[in-house]
Amino acid sequence: MTINDPAITTADDDNVTDIADHPRREPRRPATRERVRMSGQERREQLLDVGRHLFAEKGFEAVSVEEIAAKAGVSKPVVYEHFGGKEGLYAVVVDREMSYLLLSITDALGDDGVTDARTLLERAGLALFDYIDRYPDGFRILVRDTPVMRDPEGGSEFSRGTFAGLLVDVAVRVDDLLARQFKAHNLNPKLAPMYSQMLVGMVAQTGQWWLDVRKPKKEEVVSHLVNLAWNGLQHLEAKPKLVIARKS
Repeated sequence: MTINDPAITTADDDNVTDIADHPRREPRRPATRERVRMSGQERREQLLDVGRHLFAEKGFEAVSVEEIAAKAGVSKPVVYEHFGGKEGLYAVVVDREMSYLLLSITDALGDDGVTDARTLLERAGLALFDYIDRYPDGFRILVRDTPVMRDPEGGSEFSRGTFAGLLVDVAVRVDDLLARQFKAHNLNPKLAPMYSQMLVGMVAQTGQWWLDVRKPKKEEVVSHLVNLAWNGLQHLEAKPKLVIARKS
């Protein structure tokens, strides 16, 4: 999975932008502007804000170019000029959100010399829940099924990226950490990738549930997640077996 796909640029060469130009999210997104004369970059950001909200609320298929244009107070050709259509706008929104989330988790795991497994697990969990709390629209978009789109370069169908693919990337970053813990407890380190997928998936699934209920507080939810994961890891069996008998 590619987090930073090449961005779709505007027709105005002076306002060409790339997702890589925005690796970190600002503390607050700019509010949707009233209909005033904007630069190409300002209009592009406004359309991204409008599209992000609509896609989060309704899903990709239910949103039309007409609706995006109407909400932004522009004509349909303006949307096509900046993004080539609804698909292009959606692709940039998804790529940005995935980049923001992966960066926040990567920063949480950090390179500050901290190697304590429980501390890093807590950091990663809090990073995900902070993102969900601050940017619910972005998270709702990521957890939806990403539509398959046509590659503008080669004409073949491809997916711009999925939340499941993002979780794989995060889990890979946890593999080495778990492998060291497995070795320390005389467990097979080759099983670490599977367990990292389980841990990351558990946190992400809980995040989807919490987004709607918002109770208890996110710090409490993460503490319970870490409690389940950490105490479960501490008491892993080297060769677990099902206790129920299954007929062959």
